[in-house]
Amino acid sequence: MKIGKVTVPRTAISTSDEHTIVVRGRDLSKELIGKIGFVDHFFLLLTGALPSEGQARVLNATLVAIAEHGLVPSNQAARMTFAAAPDAMQGAVAAGILGCGSVILGASETAGRLYSEIDTRIAGGEPIEAASLAVMQDWRAVGKSIPGYGHPLHKERDARVDALFDVARAAGTDLRFVKIAEAVEALIPQVIGKTLKLNVSGAIPSVLLGAGFPVAALKGVPILARTASLIAHLYEEMTQPIGFALSYQATREMVYDGELPEGFGA
Repeated sequence: MKIGKVTVPRTAISTSDEHTIVVRGRDLSKELIGKIGFVDHFFLLLTGALPSEGQARVLNATLVAIAEHGLVPSNQAARMTFAAAPDAMQGAVAAGILGCGSVILGASETAGRLYSEIDTRIAGGEPIEAASLAVMQDWRAVGKSIPGYGHPLHKERDARVDALFDVARAAGTDLRFVKIAEAVEALIPQVIGKTLKLNVSGAIPSVLLGAGFPVAALKGVPILARTASLIAHLYEEMTQPIGFALSYQATREMVYDGELPEGFGA
């Protein structure tokens, strides 16, 4: 992002007057409400065009695949924040979203950039295996990991991977990034010395890029999906609170290994 010379704020997303709310050139009340689903609306907001049936199916599938993942750090942060401030759900949701980074929920964007680099080399005439290997080696040479592969629980392929690939095939969207993702999976042992299988963070960008989703907005998909889950966790927190229990367990398991003043604990 650069600081430009623009002095007049401009947007092509929405505007309104006394009678009409316009979203991407369409009358919200007459053309969109009750006529399209939320996934279609998200795609329209982002790209300015309504998705095809196949594009919508793929995007919908990725949102379902990544929405819920148990008591991961983002959900714990949201629940503990809500326990401390139950009058501000928005703050608790924000606390959970702030936990979306390169390790949690951010790997899809990074994997998408990896696949895009490989795709550029393929478009230049390189075979898929040579292009994949070259980009992976370039990434490793500068200390980057290969995102979208390996999982602490799913040692074989994450079941969500094949489920998403099946949706993409049935939807008829472009599968070239799926082929790239699988080529990377096959070549990983040559690059890092061990086998790592595709996980959902690698599958999501491979099907979304083939559905025409912009690579720069990939991080938004897990953020949007996880927001739905955060709201569910916070609603449960209202009637079955565990925020303070999570804090208590952390304190109970904590081991202090710093210095102590003389006489402490006497």
